[in-house]
Amino acid sequence: MSSLIDYFHTDWEAMTTTDWVGTILTVVTFLLMVGLYLYVLRPKNRDKFESHKNIPLDDD
Repeated sequence: MSSLIDYFHTDWEAMTTTDWVGTILTVVTFLLMVGLYLYVLRPKNRDKFESHKNIPLDDD
């Protein structure tokens, strides 16, 4: 178990600005994707999205 904790250990003081930007962008992107999935897959929004399901196939 100790090796697993050592494997996931992060030296926060050694992180550069680029590391911080990447970490923050990754977390924000993850949270936005979870929110988007919850919004799109919510049953009460089904009719709203079902009415637009053929848009890519419609010819103008």
